[in-house]
Amino acid sequence: MPEDQTVGELGRAVTALRQDIQAMAQGINSRLDKVVSTEVYSLQSAYTDQRITQLSQEVQKVSDARDTLETAFEQYQLSERDRRERERQARLYQLVVPVLLALLSAAVAVWAVVAQ
Repeated sequence: MPEDQTVGELGRAVTALRQDIQAMAQGINSRLDKVVSTEVYSLQSAYTDQRITQLSQEVQKVSDARDTLETAFEQYQLSERDRRERERQARLYQLVVPVLLALLSAAVAVWAVVAQ
């Protein structure tokens, strides 16, 4: 046998439902307060995209500068190697030429003594 609810019970049930609906509405409102508006999100996205582009350009500049520096350093190393090789050859010739002249003058002196 189904029991019919009294008017008081129905009133309490409606009041309880009303309170539940108000609590859910407050929960939804508190969540909506935390949501970012579309305009703010669009502005943040545009700024983020702009900043990423700017940082990408800066990274490219640094990379280009590094490549330029590496190329300049390689050129410096090559020129330094060539300079050292020229200095080594100059020192060698500075040593060999006087020794050869000394040997030549000694040979001429010996030949002059022997020829007499």
